[in-house]
Amino acid sequence: MARPGGLGKGLGALIPAGANEARPAAGAGGGSGLQEIAVSAIQPNRYQPRDQFDEETLGALADSIREVGVLQPVLVRPEGDGYELIAGERRWRAARRVGLQTIPALVRETDDSSALEQALVENLQREELNPLEEAGAYQQLIEDFGLTHEQIATRSGRSRAAVSNTLRLLALPPAIQRMVRERQLQMGHARALLGTPDRAFQEQLARRIAKEDLSVRAVEEAVREHNDASAPVASASGPTAPRGRRQRPAGIAELEELLGDHLETRVKITMNAAGRGRITVDFAGLEDLERIYRTLTEEKLAVTAE
Repeated sequence: MARPGGLGKGLGALIPAGANEARPAAGAGGGSGLQEIAVSAIQPNRYQPRDQFDEETLGALADSIREVGVLQPVLVRPEGDGYELIAGERRWRAARRVGLQTIPALVRETDDSSALEQALVENLQREELNPLEEAGAYQQLIEDFGLTHEQIATRSGRSRAAVSNTLRLLALPPAIQRMVRERQLQMGHARALLGTPDRAFQEQLARRIAKEDLSVRAVEEAVREHNDASAPVASASGPTAPRGRRQRPAGIAELEELLGDHLETRVKITMNAAGRGRITVDFAGLEDLERIYRTLTEEKLAVTAE
């Protein structure tokens, strides 16, 4: 199977100057730098403490690689006639699953991952990446080097909200990720699509965006109408019933925006005719959920202390 063009010039530019020159990749004697390496020439790290990988997330990553290629190079070091993984085993396993023959890899003679981390961060500050490449770079800093959203934001000069929102692009269906990568969709369109968990509707609306050149505001409204029509509400007798196209109470949209700005994420408020409802707070991962929790609890402690 031919490898989709996954490592674009954006991520290629993240490698320090001179490191991405063409070098032979047949064996361990090929030097260091960015290379295309045979998947079969790479062996997992013998000291990898993790021997089980979640099948669902691995399958989702494989689907993404099938559509858009490998966005983040793995990190390897020469070992005998081949290479040993330093970081990126999930990407390597997913690449094998979809039948890729080669994978982009950064070859290091030793495990100098801290230097690579610094190079990635420094180049993120000045290189122009498409949103999906940027999300892939952030995810690599998290998975391979253990950085938090806040650390990435501080080191790259982005806001923490911008980092988290960009990372959320990786939760989109692979077909939509490809559209973002090919610039058929803007970042604003992609963020609006994340406002619904209905993946089939996301893909349908994404195709409409590309075909009809919908504005971001039009996409947000389409997502809101879809959510309102799909959300169940409690009836007087107890069971749930589909909600009609009822006008939302005044001020709800403003409260969503205020809460979203305060928590630095997307917030959705739904309310039934009796005035009861729920608040949905999006988060990009466990670390982001912990950040939201700290934001809420630290403010509560501060009020109590007063």
